[in-house]
Amino acid sequence: MNKKIISIGCDHAAYNLKLKVIQHLKEKGWEVLDVGTDSCDSCDYPVFAQAVCQNIQNGVTELGILICGTGIGMSMAANKHRGIRAAACSDTFSARLTRLHNNANVLCFGERVVGMGLALDLVDNFIETEFEGGKHQKRVDMITAIEEYEAKKA
Repeated sequence: MNKKIISIGCDHAAYNLKLKVIQHLKEKGWEVLDVGTDSCDSCDYPVFAQAVCQNIQNGVTELGILICGTGIGMSMAANKHRGIRAAACSDTFSARLTRLHNNANVLCFGERVVGMGLALDLVDNFIETEFEGGKHQKRVDMITAIEEYEAKKA
């Protein structure tokens, strides 16, 4: 990835943390596409998950970050999109390994679950880790095959 661009979205439960993550990413040299939300007013997280995922699907960005209260709802919504491998992580080992072994392209976590320091560590582990490939590529291909099978059934 030559130009470091990442898409980020959140719901009302994670607005404040999203602002800090954006600042952190910019300090690390990333261009950040913020798809919202833009306040702490109640909103629906699937809207923002879809916007981040569409940026990835359309080749605007290769990676995305989604933040909500727990990270779980965002990961569920994101994983409904073809070509998206979203992982809800609340520890740095998982954030690193989901890139290394699963070639995840969306990191999800929750403001109500992780503190500021851990959130930034999750982000760093995710963005600084490259997919290892090898035996793991076969497994990622199997996930893609399931996706294609399900799309044909629809």
